[in-house]
Amino acid sequence: MVGAVLLLAGCQDDGDGGGAAASSSAEAEPAEVSLSPADGSVDVSPVVPLEITVSDGDLQDVTVTDGDGAPVAGNVTDSPDDPAVDVWTPDVELAYGTSYTLTASAEGGDEETVEQSATFTTVTPDQVSTPDIGPLDGQTVGVGMPIRVYFDEPVADQASVESNLHVESSTPTDGVWSWVSDSEVHFRPSTYWPAYTDVTLSADLYGVSFGDGVWGEKDRTIEFSIGAKHVSVADAGTHVIDVYDGDQLVQSYPMSAGSPDNPSHNGIHVVTELNRDRIMDSSTFGVPSDAPGGYRTPVEYAVRISNNGEFVHAAPWSVAQQGNTNVSHGCINMSTERAAWFFDFSQAGDVVEIKNSIGPPLGRADGDIYDWTISWDEWRAGSALQ
Repeated sequence: MVGAVLLLAGCQDDGDGGGAAASSSAEAEPAEVSLSPADGSVDVSPVVPLEITVSDGDLQDVTVTDGDGAPVAGNVTDSPDDPAVDVWTPDVELAYGTSYTLTASAEGGDEETVEQSATFTTVTPDQVSTPDIGPLDGQTVGVGMPIRVYFDEPVADQASVESNLHVESSTPTDGVWSWVSDSEVHFRPSTYWPAYTDVTLSADLYGVSFGDGVWGEKDRTIEFSIGAKHVSVADAGTHVIDVYDGDQLVQSYPMSAGSPDNPSHNGIHVVTELNRDRIMDSSTFGVPSDAPGGYRTPVEYAVRISNNGEFVHAAPWSVAQQGNTNVSHGCINMSTERAAWFFDFSQAGDVVEIKNSIGPPLGRADGDIYDWTISWDEWRAGSALQ
């Protein structure tokens, strides 16, 4: 019995020792390297992430060369979306219509080096486009000025473009982009901008498809500031314009709005330009100056509030009617002294609300900034990302 027990114990010891020997002799796994874009890819955006994924090993080296074999400078970082993926980023953006080769090597648990390469070609656009942007870089504007981005042609892929327009402000807002036409998109908050706010627009459009063969030509960054809050309310019923600086009423002036034949448009207008002297010419909206109802009149202190010809300006010829009768061609008429004060007070982006006119509401046909006449729900619905 003692011998049997010893024999059994000996058999079990031999079994454990054999398992350990088998484990220690198992082969280490070689590294595997996968690349994106895949080898042979064409029409690749020049800003697409160049991704390297290594399994069962450690990344050793990454290089990128152009079609002539020249090295392209860049660096490797962890992917912000997946820490298991490495991303190679060029020091200078890749070019359109160019062949590149991405090569990566890794060492596996077997201490062997594995190398993988992928050659791809970036897209050759039919056309490149750089949109115009307002406000201008470094400008200070009023609380009613939206950010406006104008494209040369209708944008087929509005969602792609909009997702690459990034707005940051020193005072956070709930602002949203809204397409006011197929070639124009605006950004505004639900209410006016907070006064004294710094705003940055990063239009990261290089390498972005606008659709129909059009691609972004370059990135642009615009920094501007929101100044003091100036809101004026021109009441065509009482013939008075109340001017507010912040929340304080600073002036209450008699004025004359558009006549029954040429009524002013109701709604929130935005100041877009200031002219110390200007010729008011009816031919600019289709009525020859020498035709019945036509005019060509020099005016002073002209503050434009829409693109349909509405201004706040000096009108010494209508002083007798200011405060009691509407006689203008749609403008807000004031005495020269009062118009001069308003001119000096105003800045692009200030708000002038006209109310109680018998005219129609301000709308799309009246110029490029009718944004505040659109309800917030409707405005948000104009985003391509909703």
